[in-house]
Amino acid sequence: SCPLFTGNPHQENSEVSSLPNLKDCLPMPFEDSRILLVVSYSIVFAIGLPTNCLTAFLIFVQIRKKNILAVYLLGLLLCELLYLSTLPLWIIYVQNKHQWTMGSLACKLTGYIFFCNIYISILLLCCISIDRYIAVVKSLETRGVRGQKKAMVVTVIVFITVLIVHCPAFTLDDGEQTQNQTACFETLPLNSTLTSLNFARFIVGFAVPLIILIFTNYNIFQSTKTSSSLNNHQKAKVKYLAIAIITIFLICFAPYHLVLLIRSINFIWNQNDSCSFEQRVYTTSVVFLCLCTVNSIADPVIYVLITVEVSTIKSVLLRFLVAMVNVPSKEEGGHLFGASQHGDIFITS
Repeated sequence: SCPLFTGNPHQENSEVSSLPNLKDCLPMPFEDSRILLVVSYSIVFAIGLPTNCLTAFLIFVQIRKKNILAVYLLGLLLCELLYLSTLPLWIIYVQNKHQWTMGSLACKLTGYIFFCNIYISILLLCCISIDRYIAVVKSLETRGVRGQKKAMVVTVIVFITVLIVHCPAFTLDDGEQTQNQTACFETLPLNSTLTSLNFARFIVGFAVPLIILIFTNYNIFQSTKTSSSLNNHQKAKVKYLAIAIITIFLICFAPYHLVLLIRSINFIWNQNDSCSFEQRVYTTSVVFLCLCTVNSIADPVIYVLITVEVSTIKSVLLRFLVAMVNVPSKEEGGHLFGASQHGDIFITS
């Protein structure tokens, strides 16, 4: 499956032998989720790679037009493309019954990319929401604050920070491949160190960003209701983008972090027999964890909401639904990537 949890930093030789690993909780129900994982990864890879490549090209066009949000979205796309390139390795790993045969360095690099992808994506979603909050709610007070160069600086800072924070992945025992350990970033059961790390990841990597998203998007919704400077089309785009960001965050990242929290709480209350719980929740945990992968095909949706007119989106969706039921449509819509007929704060700002 995806890498489940970060492992322990290297410890003294006297302590290494006592570290828990996947073998301590065997047998695990790997087969229950194998087909689902392989099919899911394959579909995401087949859809995500071409759509993200196409969207990245289109985003470059928007960047040339001085679109600020395009900078954040380009960061998301580059991160997703890097993660998508590792999916074939996870497919091989799952098919091989969670036996990593490609060496320690490949395991560490693949796990590193996975963890970085999660938190770069979360932080850039927060950046998009904060940018919309400044542009919509605080437009008068923050005139001149936003800018494409500033967005580039923020994006670079996000990348550098997350990449540095996760560098210890290359020194973790979880990535070492030995005769006694052939799993890749799957430490079962938990231990005190991992439990502390999981609580930190839940608070810093999920709870704080969730608060930011709720605060910014709630105020955006309230502001658009009374705004006289935005027309109905612009208000609709603001709302749809906010809904898309919150939905992506909750579907892709909430289950993963809730699993971390639940497993960590269980370890605190039941340290002597946590394996039985791990075995019961393993399949559910893996499925929830791998919802993170869905994020790799969600970014093009944000691009569409940023650049395409709402009426065009509705028309395309209507045509699709009509085609599905094979009923002739009288609705006439524009091309999906046709020019906007209305001023759009997303394209001009």
